[in-house]
Amino acid sequence: MKHTHKYLFAAAVSAVLVFSPAPAYAELGEEISFIRVEGTQRVERETVLTYMVINEGMVDEAELVDRSVKTLFASGLFSDVTIRRKDKGLIVSIVENPIINRIAFEGNTKIDSERLGEESSLRPRQIYTRNKVQDDVERFVEIYRRTGRFAARIDPKIIQLPQNRIDLIFEIDEGPVTGIRTIKFLGNSAFTDRRLREEIITRESRWWRFLSANDNYDPDRIAYDAEVMRRFYLSKGYADFRVINTNSELTRDGKEFFVTFAIDEGAVYEFGKAKVVSSLDNVDEEVLQDSITHDDGQRYDARAIDETIDNLVQITGELGFAFADVRPRVRRDRKGRVINIDYVIEEGERVYVQRININGNDRTQDQVVRRELRLAEGDAFNRVLLSRSERSIRGLDYFESVEVSEHPGSTEDQTVIDVDVREKSTGELNLGVGFSSASDFSFQVGLRERNFLGRGYRVQLNASVSKYNQTYVARFTEPYFLGRDLAAGVETFRTSKRYRNSDFRSDSTGAGLSLSFPLSQDSRFRIFTNFSQVDVGDYVSRGARYSGYKLPKHEIGYYYSIDKRNDFIIPTEGWNLGFGQTIATPLGDFYYLSNTINANAYHEIAEGWVLHGRLAGGYIESYKDGEIIRVGDTYFQGGTNFRGFDSGGVGPRLVGSNYTRAIGAKRYAIGSLEISLPLGLPRELGIRTNIFSDFGFVGDIDTENYAPPYTNRDVRNLIRDDFSFRATYGLSISWRSPFGPIRMDFARPIKTEDYDEDKFFRFSVGTSF
Repeated sequence: MKHTHKYLFAAAVSAVLVFSPAPAYAELGEEISFIRVEGTQRVERETVLTYMVINEGMVDEAELVDRSVKTLFASGLFSDVTIRRKDKGLIVSIVENPIINRIAFEGNTKIDSERLGEESSLRPRQIYTRNKVQDDVERFVEIYRRTGRFAARIDPKIIQLPQNRIDLIFEIDEGPVTGIRTIKFLGNSAFTDRRLREEIITRESRWWRFLSANDNYDPDRIAYDAEVMRRFYLSKGYADFRVINTNSELTRDGKEFFVTFAIDEGAVYEFGKAKVVSSLDNVDEEVLQDSITHDDGQRYDARAIDETIDNLVQITGELGFAFADVRPRVRRDRKGRVINIDYVIEEGERVYVQRININGNDRTQDQVVRRELRLAEGDAFNRVLLSRSERSIRGLDYFESVEVSEHPGSTEDQTVIDVDVREKSTGELNLGVGFSSASDFSFQVGLRERNFLGRGYRVQLNASVSKYNQTYVARFTEPYFLGRDLAAGVETFRTSKRYRNSDFRSDSTGAGLSLSFPLSQDSRFRIFTNFSQVDVGDYVSRGARYSGYKLPKHEIGYYYSIDKRNDFIIPTEGWNLGFGQTIATPLGDFYYLSNTINANAYHEIAEGWVLHGRLAGGYIESYKDGEIIRVGDTYFQGGTNFRGFDSGGVGPRLVGSNYTRAIGAKRYAIGSLEISLPLGLPRELGIRTNIFSDFGFVGDIDTENYAPPYTNRDVRNLIRDDFSFRATYGLSISWRSPFGPIRMDFARPIKTEDYDEDKFFRFSVGTSF
């Protein structure tokens, strides 16, 4: 029965096919006589035909028609395409994609529309396509994830306009920041979780990190932290260290991640035998051997290998081997836990710098970055010079990040260098407030821009105002004068001094020029000249009348500095030294020679415990017979340079029954010892505590200042100047807060004179923009 039904159905279908009237459609296999295009508005018919693989005169084949539909869609010009056969021809019906009139973003507050617009592949007056919109959505979501917002949602909407135009609106729900609840480590025994958390950049979410983004989840940062951890262990002797894997697990509420690093520490190694194996001609291997920075039996440190390679490349380069290739050949004795190294030096391939590209410097001009490079286009390529160039660019402190890479050029003997930077703010606004035991209030404000106009110019404006003193300074510096590593500066200044319980005033207005240049990688030499007008008015004090004067002053001088610290902001090892001399020349009416010296040394005696020693000294003396050192040219010590005393509170003074006044000193020598104390707080908080003791001598004046003809009567009997030893002790607390550096000093004298003025508390705060 079933077979009978199938037979009847087949017969019926055949009858329909035989007796139905035949339409006049083009049949497959026939030649196409015409192609008509329907639905075009902006696109020309010829443009449509160029995208098709089937044309008039060709044989009609289903495959060619199908391919033509696909190529028309692939052009991105059309949102809908159909091809049908009619009267031995083809009818191509299309719907054009609209033109974008405007692109807008709504709901975004954390990332501005300008940045999102830069990341978009679409622009106004371009053709709208769904694929490009979807690509942009994915790109925007990725940007939000980079800022720690994994819950961000982006919904593209279109508003239809006349003439097949649209407004494209991206509606954004940014969502909350996805934080990090915990960071854990598996496999660590040499260092605690807390110690390792201090080394990496990523941080656990805590309330005090509300102005930091390091506690936002960022997979790139997590990957970088794995490399940071590897470097840390390699510097501590763990040559076999490896990160097995990194696991990030999102919490159920989607607000935070659990991050876990699984590591294998391995064993601690020591350096074994190290030697230089050189194939270079006429090179003394003993000279090269002396460049090795590690010794047999020393704990392994990968940084010492890098430093040795740098030294060898530099020395061979100085000997004329610009293409020398230095490769460390490591022989690892796992049983004895010893690393033996052969530094193999061979004549490398001759490669030259074809081109240097500077990318990401939206504000800073190319030349500012290029002048820090130790390589130029056409030079012999040298990896050590490239590394130094990267450090030099970082040292500008203009950029949040600096990455230098190289890739092959147009020929085998050429390379292209890419310098990718990311700009950051380079302006600073510093505010300071002081409180003295004598109820004196002072206020300081400083405005500094380190990259003015993106040209690397340094501009500085400072003002210090108190009840008795005012200082105003404006300074401009061109760090590469005449295209050389020569910093030229010009400044103007005005100072005004008043003293308590007297009518004394001293004003100085002038300008100065300076030039400075490096003597080595760590040292610099500065020469300067200043011209000013010094105005001291007549005043009466303790019954004596002091004769004022209005005299010109001309100074020339120099200052030498060398810095060997391991960090310029928070050093833990190394030292720095600076000294200089200033002479007041006969071009003015002052005749003296001033000498100053400053030195600091740092040593980490245990983890987090840093010992800091400081020494500062000065001496001024007249070089012309009959001339004295006037009060305005003496040294006033105290405050930040002798904690525990008020500014000008230590040293010679005029002392009466109910009156004292600082009169400055011709000599001083002040030392300081302090030790930083770890508080057990997370290091990224930036809170440091120091216990200190300041000590030294301040004294010696020209007493003739206080006798005729400089006064109408002799008051030298009121001078107290013992040049005796003073000492203080105290506690200093500093915080590198999100608002800027904050510092508080609490100090008490332990050795003083009865006429000195102490100061128990001092406070300062700064911020940046």
